[in-house]
Amino acid sequence: MSQRGSLIVFEGAEGVGKTTQAARLVRVLEEAGVSCLHLREPGGTSLGESIRAVLLEPLRTITPAAEALLFMASRAQLVAEKVVPAIDAGKVVVLDRFFLSTYAYQISARGLPDTEVRSANRLAIGGLVPTVTLVLQLPANDGLARAAKRSGHDYMEQLGDEFHARVGAAFDQFVTPQWQSAHAECGPIARIDASGTADDVFARVASAIAMHAPVLSAAMPGAIEQGVAK
Repeated sequence: MSQRGSLIVFEGAEGVGKTTQAARLVRVLEEAGVSCLHLREPGGTSLGESIRAVLLEPLRTITPAAEALLFMASRAQLVAEKVVPAIDAGKVVVLDRFFLSTYAYQISARGLPDTEVRSANRLAIGGLVPTVTLVLQLPANDGLARAAKRSGHDYMEQLGDEFHARVGAAFDQFVTPQWQSAHAECGPIARIDASGTADDVFARVASAIAMHAPVLSAAMPGAIEQGVAK
């Protein structure tokens, strides 16, 4: 591996399996001797976890602008305190959600102005660009059904079918070459079909990483390409 590390981001709507696949990737990489740091948004720091509790409280009402700025505050702290130092130390950071979620939820679904939100995000991330963002996709209703099985709906999950349809449509747009060419700050984005078994999905994740982050494949011959995890 190169001296500088990598940032692998898992994105997508509710219940698509981001957390499961991110944890599996970390396990495979660590078994191959690759130093990893697994983080989530919002959260990952003391400040971020406090903000997460505020944002995901089912009975709390937050204005769209306040919601976006709380996510940005958590992100700014996470990037400065955890993500950048880990990458500089040569680690692979695997992040469960990042700023594509802000683009999907707060810009596309909430209707906040694109220019202002993207500007605030630039302040929060300080020029950090993911090595690759993996967007896991399922029909919105399928994802919400999965989310409901694992726990009761949190604040974001209970916002209704129309809201989540807008989120899903946004992620559909993000994986197109046209959208990506206009959003260079996002880096490479790969669509991952999240249907089927966890093994099926991880094989697709592995294939995307082999294409977009070949240094990781070189660090662990065979494991990524074959989707091997114990």
